[in-house]
Amino acid sequence: MKNPIAERISDFLKKHHPFSKIQYAELVIVANHIKVIYLEKNDVLFKINDAIHDCFYVVANGAIGLSVTSDADEVLIDKCDEGDILGLRPFFAKDNYLMTAKAREESIVYAIPIEIFRPIAINNVEVLQFLLQSFASNTRNPYDKNHKGKLISENVIYDSQTDNIQHYQPINYTKSPITASKSDIIRYVAQTMSSRKIGSIIIHENRLPIGIVTDKDLRSKIATGLFSIDVTIDKIMSTPVITVPENLSIAEAQMMMLKHNVGHLCVTKDGTDQSEITGIISEHDVIVAQANNPGVLLKQTKRATNTEELKVVREKVTDLIQNSIDKNIPINHICSIVGEINIAITQRCIELSLEKMETPPPAQFSWINIGSQGRKEQLLLTDQDNAIVFEDVEDEKYDEVKTYFVKLAEKVNKRLHKIGYEYCPAEMMAMNPKWCKSVTDWKSQFKGWIHSPGEKGILMCTIFFDYNFVFGNETLVNEITATIFEETKKNDLFFAYLGADALKNPPPLGFFRQFLVESDGEHKDAFDIKSRALMPLIDAARILSLHQGIKKSTNTVYRFTKLAEKEPQNAVIYEACAEAFLSLLKFRTEEGLNMNSDGRYLNLNELSKLDKVKLKNAFQPINDVQEVIKNRFQLTYFT
Repeated sequence: MKNPIAERISDFLKKHHPFSKIQYAELVIVANHIKVIYLEKNDVLFKINDAIHDCFYVVANGAIGLSVTSDADEVLIDKCDEGDILGLRPFFAKDNYLMTAKAREESIVYAIPIEIFRPIAINNVEVLQFLLQSFASNTRNPYDKNHKGKLISENVIYDSQTDNIQHYQPINYTKSPITASKSDIIRYVAQTMSSRKIGSIIIHENRLPIGIVTDKDLRSKIATGLFSIDVTIDKIMSTPVITVPENLSIAEAQMMMLKHNVGHLCVTKDGTDQSEITGIISEHDVIVAQANNPGVLLKQTKRATNTEELKVVREKVTDLIQNSIDKNIPINHICSIVGEINIAITQRCIELSLEKMETPPPAQFSWINIGSQGRKEQLLLTDQDNAIVFEDVEDEKYDEVKTYFVKLAEKVNKRLHKIGYEYCPAEMMAMNPKWCKSVTDWKSQFKGWIHSPGEKGILMCTIFFDYNFVFGNETLVNEITATIFEETKKNDLFFAYLGADALKNPPPLGFFRQFLVESDGEHKDAFDIKSRALMPLIDAARILSLHQGIKKSTNTVYRFTKLAEKEPQNAVIYEACAEAFLSLLKFRTEEGLNMNSDGRYLNLNELSKLDKVKLKNAFQPINDVQEVIKNRFQLTYFT
């Protein structure tokens, strides 16, 4: 007999993701088990730290607010409307809820039992992927046109690159786990688990996995008296054990646990139970890994209440970079993600510093990052470069306003230093009064550099022309940008000076294609990848994009990409430059991670023959793009 209520629920669900990907007959089966919940305004569906329910929810009508507690206050972070999914936590994790769900108005919610829905999700890749993306990124609907990519917790942009890193990032797990043989006595295995503080132990035979015993087995089979503690372990082990290959990603581990309804995975050399045990992945490992994904790091940054918490986030970013490189994720994707997290950290530093100021800002202002930070190319923890732009004020108020912003900058720069961003040796920071100016003063400063392009002026241009808006009123920065392009347009003298500067570092190969290395000093015989290889490409991208009027971003790869679009005749050269830049940046990043340094100087003796070939191949585009600069700005006599 048909159930008209179940059919109405099925008709509703069919209109929304991920239910639109499910066969109608299966939806009806699910709908027959759905509980309809009616909520009055302010009724609570679940609270922070509540034990998880046996279902997840879909809003059928009305609106459900999601909130967290901050400084004892309940802070609304998002609102779920008709068709939105919430409460996915019990589907993937066993710990308590991290948010409160409360009706914002009279609402109807469908409670979908997880055990009924789980088999459908497991057998439908699109449905499972949707739920994984929603949970991993805290996105209520990753396909929603209006909210696509929006983190419900902080409304932080969460783009496909972040999702790619989360999906492919390898999971950290216990290598060389403790094992037992099937003839071992339960009492001694339990003692081993207790002394080693582990929640599971793999049972092996000739180093091949044949089963697993967990804390749950000990509670349900030994503590209850079903088996004696003095029998062999094979009597209570779960078999077969679920095996997976090495270098499993976070998402893949989640899916395997969900598919087999287990909390542990045995890692073997080839992923089968016929090869040697090399590790074990627990549900806890997955939860910890989730805490290090880019979306979560952004949320932690937004919620940080002090500098120490921000320092923890930045340390996790280093792990994220290393894991991403190990997984061979494109370096430009890593740059994009790390750039956004670096910006978020700076933004939070400014917000926390503003709270410590005795009065609110006396004028509108903007904080900008300059140099490598401004280009979003700072993967390693190097020094900070930044500046402040504040709106024009009356002459009699100027000194007072400037003093306020210099004091604010001192607090921000100090926080950034504690997090790990070193002070700039040249003091190119916002707390330096020279780099804290009004809009008009900044315009005059740039005009001076452009129209009097001496050696110092050109040096400043190579730093301050690469900036990125971080916090405040972006209109102020846009005014400066407009001035720069207006003053450089058809300014042959300026481009001649800037072009000559861009040619000061030719391709770093000598006779017989040998590397040009440092001849003396602390880094004798090392290769300076920053000055000799990266900077020529950065300088070339800057001058050519300025000449072509390319705005929006100062990122080197973006500049070369746009140049390729504007100049099809040189597209091959610019595309090669972009590729070479990313290759060189990866070399520097790997060196920095390995040596815990800024990665600037490479020890060529430690590079493989193949790496040396790759490095040399990245130098050819430098020569090609410098020829373009020579011809365009008629620099034969300058060089």
